[in-house]
Amino acid sequence: MSLIRFDTVNLRFGDQVILQEASFALEEGERVCLIGRNGAGKSSTFRLLMGELEADDGEIEFGGGLRMSMLDQALSEPSTHTVREIVAAGMSAQRARIAAYEKLAENPAHDKATLRELEEMERTIVAGGGWSADTQIDSIISELRLPAEDQMGQLSGGWRRRVALACALVSKPDVLLLDEPTNHLDIRTIEWLEHTVRGFPGSVMFISHDRALVQALATRILEIDRGRMVSWPGRYRDFVRAKAQSVEEEARRNAEFDKRLAEEEVWIRRGIKARESRNEGRVRALEEMREERAARIPRVRQARIHINESEQLPGRKVIELHNVSHGFGGRTLINRLNLKIMRGDRLGIVGNNGIGKSTLLNILLGELKPESGTVKLGTNLEIAYFDQLRRELDTSKTVADIVGDGRDYIRMNGKQKHVVGYMTDFLFSAKRAQTRVSALSGGERNRVVLAKLFTQPCNLLVLDEPTNDLDVETLQALERRLQAFNGTLIMVSHDRYFLDAVASKLLVFEEDGEVVAHAGGYSDWAGRGRNLAVADDPQKSAKAEARAAERERRRSPTKLSYKLKRELEALPDKIESLEKALAEVQARIGAPDFYAQEHERVQAVLTEMQETEQALEVSMSRWTELEDLRHSFEQKIPEGL
Repeated sequence: MSLIRFDTVNLRFGDQVILQEASFALEEGERVCLIGRNGAGKSSTFRLLMGELEADDGEIEFGGGLRMSMLDQALSEPSTHTVREIVAAGMSAQRARIAAYEKLAENPAHDKATLRELEEMERTIVAGGGWSADTQIDSIISELRLPAEDQMGQLSGGWRRRVALACALVSKPDVLLLDEPTNHLDIRTIEWLEHTVRGFPGSVMFISHDRALVQALATRILEIDRGRMVSWPGRYRDFVRAKAQSVEEEARRNAEFDKRLAEEEVWIRRGIKARESRNEGRVRALEEMREERAARIPRVRQARIHINESEQLPGRKVIELHNVSHGFGGRTLINRLNLKIMRGDRLGIVGNNGIGKSTLLNILLGELKPESGTVKLGTNLEIAYFDQLRRELDTSKTVADIVGDGRDYIRMNGKQKHVVGYMTDFLFSAKRAQTRVSALSGGERNRVVLAKLFTQPCNLLVLDEPTNDLDVETLQALERRLQAFNGTLIMVSHDRYFLDAVASKLLVFEEDGEVVAHAGGYSDWAGRGRNLAVADDPQKSAKAEARAAERERRRSPTKLSYKLKRELEALPDKIESLEKALAEVQARIGAPDFYAQEHERVQAVLTEMQETEQALEVSMSRWTELEDLRHSFEQKIPEGL
């Protein structure tokens, strides 16, 4: 039995078509993710379901006695209300049902109709959790481990999101609606949200651009594409494959149709006597083809992101940290961190909210001096920095004014480009590019800031939470461009899918105060069974601090391990061998007739030289790193020993 059914629903805002003959059904036990580009109509669909909007045409049907609740995209503002008071607000409808039942039951004389009504009301109350609202409130607070008596103003955004979810769940709804539930949450809270929603016994519809969350939760994808609703069974990865095939098939069909139409247009223009009976049917078919072509809604173009890359650094070392420690208010955020960021690295910084990620970024960029340790920056660095304050745009200016700084043309990779043409690559039409920022959605504003940032020449790109509010297609375009970026990339993100796609190594704020480097993306790190440090848990104990102190006492080595010592001893021979190999290949290239050979042979030797040079650089860097480590251990040995 369907809980909700849309039947050819139409919705328009003025001339803008939001939904066009949209149809879908939500079944019991489903977890359906509603996806589409920014502005496609996802939130409007939720507003239709909640009765906040009315459709222009079509029918929206709900199962009898259906109970729905919604977790809104926006977080509640900090207030003096306690957690218990906010959660209790989710029981207001249940309390109203109980009060109505008790009032109707006061009269001892009941006719059959009243008794039937009381029976139906009782069934609804029992389905909603029973007669004791306070018991339900206490139960959900305990289940979600919420600090019941804390004021909302004392909690972080992540914990306020937990309270909001408790408010949505406490009434035991049949259908739970979640609108961008992971926005601005850290990884710990996102994973907690996944676990909680997966255990929800009812049906779920949610809107999210967090592809890892969608993959983990969705049993079906419902896509809004050019006003239509298209259902894709299976997980998110199944949808991605099927969608790519569908796009190719649509393009093929359209190309074949357009070819036939063009042939018929040529035929009609040749002056064939269309009035002849044998041609009337062909003329009518042509008219139908013209109408079909005119009614076609073109697929919106893909985002094409450009980055204004400057010349590469002369050396391989971009940033080096040696024994860096820093903290605030007596709390250590970074403890004796040693790190080398090399040219071409794609470093992802991962940690929960309040743990010190932005502080580390400022130290890396030389904007904050650490309490101890040294920071060395490479020469000729040109930095483009996308920070968390980026959303402060002048809302009175147009998109084009902000991106072009009042100029009509910008310079990208040595070429002049009109600012409006540049913004079409970021999915802004010419008309939208002349719109004031005040009229833009959150996702559009994010694209504006990215577009402006990428006009800056850079060889070091620093992105602090770049994926918030971006739709999936823009995220994919951003990922592709960052993968092709020739410079060095440092990024802070809670988007696990994005980190897997882009990062080549991670710097993770782990439990017990450790900041640890790991090769690979987020999935590689998560597979090692490590845990993230927590900074804002209102129920945390002192155990973590005790574990950190013990780990600090035991972790400091006094000499190179046997494995590292053997590696250091072997490196000089390896370096010598690589130097000889490089000299040999350079001699072959220097031969007078070298470039007279076939192109394939020439290219193979040039590739061999490049690979040998890279291997030599890596080995030299590793030898320097181990020598520095050995030297630092020797300096720690007390005199006289």
